[in-house]
Amino acid sequence: MQHRSSGAELDRTNAPIRSRSRFAAGALATATAAALTFSGVASAQAAPPVDKQKIAEINLVTVNDFHGRIEQSGAAGGIAALARAVDEIRRGSADTVFAAAGDMIGASTFTSFIQQDVPTIEALNEAGLDVSAVGNHEFDQGFADLTDRVMPLAEWEYLGANVYDAGTDDPALPEYWVQEFKDVSIGFVGAVTEELPSLVSPAGIDQIDVGAPVEAANRVADQLSDGDAANGEADIVIMLVHEGAATTAIESAIDPTTPFGEIVNGANDNIDAIVSGHTHLAYNHVIDGRPVISSGQYGERFSNMVIRYDTLGDEIVSMHNTIYDLAVRDAEGDIVGYAYKDDHKTSVIVDDAVEVAAELGSVVLGDATSLFGRAVRSDPAGASSFPENRGGESTLGNFVADVQLWALNVDGTRSVDITFMNPGGLRADLASGEVTYAEAAGVQPFANTLVSMDLTGAQIKQVLEEQWQPGKSRPFLKLGVNDAFTYTYDPAAALGSHITQMWLNGTPIDPNATYSVGVNSFLASGGDNFSTLDEGANKADSGKIDLESMVDWFDAFGTATPDVQQRAVGVHLPGGITVAAGAEVTVDLSSLDFTRDEVDADTAVVSYGGVTLGSAPIDTAYTPEYDEVGQASVTFTVPAGASGPTTFDVFVPSTGTTSSFTLNVG
Repeated sequence: MQHRSSGAELDRTNAPIRSRSRFAAGALATATAAALTFSGVASAQAAPPVDKQKIAEINLVTVNDFHGRIEQSGAAGGIAALARAVDEIRRGSADTVFAAAGDMIGASTFTSFIQQDVPTIEALNEAGLDVSAVGNHEFDQGFADLTDRVMPLAEWEYLGANVYDAGTDDPALPEYWVQEFKDVSIGFVGAVTEELPSLVSPAGIDQIDVGAPVEAANRVADQLSDGDAANGEADIVIMLVHEGAATTAIESAIDPTTPFGEIVNGANDNIDAIVSGHTHLAYNHVIDGRPVISSGQYGERFSNMVIRYDTLGDEIVSMHNTIYDLAVRDAEGDIVGYAYKDDHKTSVIVDDAVEVAAELGSVVLGDATSLFGRAVRSDPAGASSFPENRGGESTLGNFVADVQLWALNVDGTRSVDITFMNPGGLRADLASGEVTYAEAAGVQPFANTLVSMDLTGAQIKQVLEEQWQPGKSRPFLKLGVNDAFTYTYDPAAALGSHITQMWLNGTPIDPNATYSVGVNSFLASGGDNFSTLDEGANKADSGKIDLESMVDWFDAFGTATPDVQQRAVGVHLPGGITVAAGAEVTVDLSSLDFTRDEVDADTAVVSYGGVTLGSAPIDTAYTPEYDEVGQASVTFTVPAGASGPTTFDVFVPSTGTTSSFTLNVG
């Protein structure tokens, strides 16, 4: 029997709460971090004798952040192989449930995107998905699209216990779902990241409010454990939450200053395990005796948590989670096959979608002379799935900003000076060679329109300051900018004081002047916490879709070549900005290099009046989360004749990157 909650069924009375110990008496409480394919185990040390136990065993299969990757590609095994994996587990045990932690649709590859993710929903139905938390991408087309189109198509239950009707505490979505097997019941409480309002267009969710995930999950878990069958009961309670750790280290999962750390540390004893997502990382922890897991992204992996429950003692004996790769690799790490054959019925759905997409997406738009890549956290050489770094400057982000500036100026009624592009809006790289409609759509699958607005120079500075977002799942988001706009920043400065200088076509930005700025509609409404963009004056929505602007650009120009010059450069002056003539000064430079197949930055040169004062080799080691790749410390002597505000130039010969910084020479 399956039990579902709705707003009408919710009982908010103060019934007595049965606080349940998560494991049998004497169970080991551990805190461990496990590698991707290792298992985290919560095991009992002093469980009752075997002859006094009656053990029920449940398989909990989980995935997260699938994003419509229905086809087999690289490490992604495809939905048909995933369906076969789930089916084989179900054949071994009828007590199997298939659950997810959100973002099953949205930001999908072209095959699913072109049909509004209907192929993904149909394939997940066939694969037997039972329940999922809502992720932020389930709201991409607005709350009404989720409730009126997506949820009726989906045969699984979508949960969002922390999603409320606007201005109330009334649940706007089902809060929990219970699967009852013969001897044991397992309940699921779903929640979405509290950052949802900043991750989707605010206009699309103006009829709902989003609360704290852990508060909602604790409330519903208590409800499922209070002994009152009228408001739902479950022997085991699993939290499905679309929020995750910033890194795979266990320290990240328990960091109390992060949204996920608040969830992990704040979950009460009636929550027996946390299945998470959102940050696309695979981790397998046991924290304080409770599994805290995520299976990564795109169907590259899935988890199977084997739960052993003593029905006589009404206690969990153990919860053992293992993460499995769908791809099979050889000793060198190359993919040589997949662990499961494709499920036939699911394959038919995928094949039909591929056929439709092939027809609609095969049109060639133009050519790319080399890769336009998103930033990555570590060396992607030889990898089929890149550890994306939304905190790094990328040739792709800058290119999209250039395209949108062109599109707004071609079609608009006023000249746009500056454009910004959010890194989360880039969902695929643009490969070298022919660029098809399908590939362009894969880069920008959200169908945002282009919006222009007026901002003062001071507001533009504030927009750039908002790239730093401490305490968020991603603490730094690097905006792509058009080629006429450049700036410097001090990575060591205090929050709100990072941006040091800005230029438009080489002329300093006047904080009191007004500039025309273009962004996509997501950013225009304050998405990704760029709230200053929501305050722009004289907003005008062009009505032009971002993908359409890319199509038109290729139609006009034909060929795209990546610009390997950095448009933002880090400048830190350890001794301050006031120096004496003739003094020796060291400047720490950063963000001088991209992270993909671009030409490596070689040397940082500091000059004054065309005369080289000093140089240093550039360290191109990877830096996670922040835009600091390409670092150099250059020591030079301030010219004896310098006086007052003095500009020094920075140049990287191999890439052509140019910048400058100013010292007050006394």
